[in-house]
Amino acid sequence: MNRYPHRPPRRKFLQLAASAPLFASQARIAVAAGYPQRPLTFVVPFGPGGNVDSVGRLMAAAMGPVLGQTIVVENRAGAGGSVGAAQVAQAAPDGYVLMVGSNGPLTVNPFVQAKLAYDPLKDFAPIALVGSVPHVLLANNDLPAKTVQEAAELSKKRFVGCASSGIGSATHLTLARFNAQTGARIEHVPFRGGNTLVPALIGGDVQLASMEFSTALPLHQSGRARILAVAGERRSPLAPDVPTFIESGVPGFTAQSYVGLLAPARVPADVLNKLEEAANAALDARELADKLRSLGLEVAPKEHRRSAGFAAFLQAEYERSGQAARIAGIQPE
Repeated sequence: MNRYPHRPPRRKFLQLAASAPLFASQARIAVAAGYPQRPLTFVVPFGPGGNVDSVGRLMAAAMGPVLGQTIVVENRAGAGGSVGAAQVAQAAPDGYVLMVGSNGPLTVNPFVQAKLAYDPLKDFAPIALVGSVPHVLLANNDLPAKTVQEAAELSKKRFVGCASSGIGSATHLTLARFNAQTGARIEHVPFRGGNTLVPALIGGDVQLASMEFSTALPLHQSGRARILAVAGERRSPLAPDVPTFIESGVPGFTAQSYVGLLAPARVPADVLNKLEEAANAALDARELADKLRSLGLEVAPKEHRRSAGFAAFLQAEYERSGQAARIAGIQPE
């Protein structure tokens, strides 16, 4: 006799308990099978108009039809991308709020900001790396150095200033790594973005600039400045005359700004897989690839367009940035 009529008999209770994980699993599968059932949001942790924003909007337009839903792009700028990143990290892990992530919030801010409201390696589920823009060393036309090695040697004899987009920026860390690897004594001169950096370089206030290839290319092509080397694994087809750092005698030296898609951690595996497949389907389309290349972005290789590959890429970038920050003597503030 059941002494507690509001409870199931013990045998029935044990049967229900044993089947609970199965029911939960079936529920997750059902949710994933019907996903997505409403519009998605891509959070861009920067203001409109920059490379990350442009890439986010292109990916939203391309992935929406694949997923059968509208994808809304929301700009959530602040604290070098940390505000938007925190919003996504704290969002429900259901695949409806994603981040268009980049160096700043993911692999730079952890070493320059003392208190982050998220862990970049634990609070996100990487979906796919979209692509990257290599960094370059851009020279004023009056600088006598014609190669990065000549610039390094010149800096040991006289002052050579190099602009970047700010202390602790990805391009600053690239300069720190270059100095450490070559023994150069190039002085870092931080600016607040390219609006003041480029005129200072052209005007001769600084002799070099560490910056993204996409920003430097028009200056190089117009003859207003010279790219000494590009920090990619190979030369860019957009500037085949420019050697890589590796070709210029700096072994293994690569550096880039990247853009990728991430979900909050603990998103269901089936949802993550569906997002990964949608991102890859979009990137396989020639039209999108051409648009990304027009921004100076190199479309990510296949292995980095998968969740596991993107996660490994981020781990390597995180370690590289941490080493560069230590070399530059940057303390989180």
